[in-house]
Amino acid sequence: MGNKDHSSSSSAQSQTQIEKNRVEAVLHLLRKPSPLTLKQEKFCNEACVGRFLKAKGDNVKKAAKQLRACLSWRENLGVDHLIADEFSSEIADGMAYVAGHDDRSRPVVIFRIKQDYLKFRSQKQFTRLLVFTLEVAIQTMAKSVEQLIVLFDASFFRSASGFMNILVAALKTIGEHYPGRLHKAFVIDPPSLFPYLWKGVKAFIELSSITTMVSSLDFDDFPDFNHFTPYSRATSFRYNPSSVPSKGAKVGSCSSSRFSFTVSHHFDSLKPWYLTLTDKPSFKVGPTSTPVLGPALISPVNARSYSFASPTARNMNTLRKNFFPSTPLPQKTQVMDHSGVSHPRTPKPSFLHSPALFFKKECHLSKTDKCRESFIPFLRFYRRPYDEMIYRSKMKPPLGGLISIVSPQIRRRHMSVSQRY
Repeated sequence: MGNKDHSSSSSAQSQTQIEKNRVEAVLHLLRKPSPLTLKQEKFCNEACVGRFLKAKGDNVKKAAKQLRACLSWRENLGVDHLIADEFSSEIADGMAYVAGHDDRSRPVVIFRIKQDYLKFRSQKQFTRLLVFTLEVAIQTMAKSVEQLIVLFDASFFRSASGFMNILVAALKTIGEHYPGRLHKAFVIDPPSLFPYLWKGVKAFIELSSITTMVSSLDFDDFPDFNHFTPYSRATSFRYNPSSVPSKGAKVGSCSSSRFSFTVSHHFDSLKPWYLTLTDKPSFKVGPTSTPVLGPALISPVNARSYSFASPTARNMNTLRKNFFPSTPLPQKTQVMDHSGVSHPRTPKPSFLHSPALFFKKECHLSKTDKCRESFIPFLRFYRRPYDEMIYRSKMKPPLGGLISIVSPQIRRRHMSVSQRY
């Protein structure tokens, strides 16, 4: 046992040493053209270089090339100078924010971009908003957490192509410049034509395998999390007898030339009315003008007209009497030998003939129930109302801007003092 533990520990140490050597090789290739700045050195730590290596299959040259392109992209975009004051309207409307952390302390990012957003904003501005939100989520991560979850709410879109442009741009940005950061992405309530466009585009997107489409209508039967309801629930259309005002003895009964019915105030059923076949004075129907005939009472016999009754209902007594024939049936004289009869046999299904028969149920579960169950832990973040102050409290300087540096109490005191003079 001691030899096995010693061999396993030595193999683990050798593996970590190989990974460190690869990280040093990537950093050596990055420093060849020109030395890295302090911010670049801080960004290119061991965990960051390890994620780029894992994305490129532990290829040192490919990882160094992608990391160099990422550093130049961050410098051109000005990622180190992003602040919340640039996205004050987007933050106020809750277009992109960190909703919280799941059970494994991974941040959950929600994007609720509206359809007319790109009409007034450029693609670069959307990319800056996306990067700013991702940087805020990364700041809230613990040291042992490296991944996040992204929820794309597409319910504000009616154009499938418009939402496709935003989704593809976001997934490409995350895949190229934040490799290994995305754990799962959910597209919620996309337009009707979006699945058809997604089938032709997902082959060219690296993160398409971890992107799932779900519908919020599939989760209406789930209880509200944390006692909040973001959307108004549909009221029940079931009949409520108490809502019907009573207007004396006339309300609740109805008579016609054929039958009578009464609204039930005591039975909680899907049909609040029921036929009454008892002989009551309130249910007398028929010709009342001739005193000779008298009123016709409803009974099980005359509750329905004989013109519509079946022959079985009319001759029930005679049918019961003549059900068994008077003459006995002839006895069987010939005994059939079932052993000599050859029945056609259905061949048993073989795995080589049709393997889909053995995996049909599992495939069905993987397409519907598995995707549905994977979204259940994040349903509470999707339904939770947006709070701007809670989101701003997650921003650390310098991303928070001047609003996060100056506390609300100091700002209120400054305004009150300035208003005096």
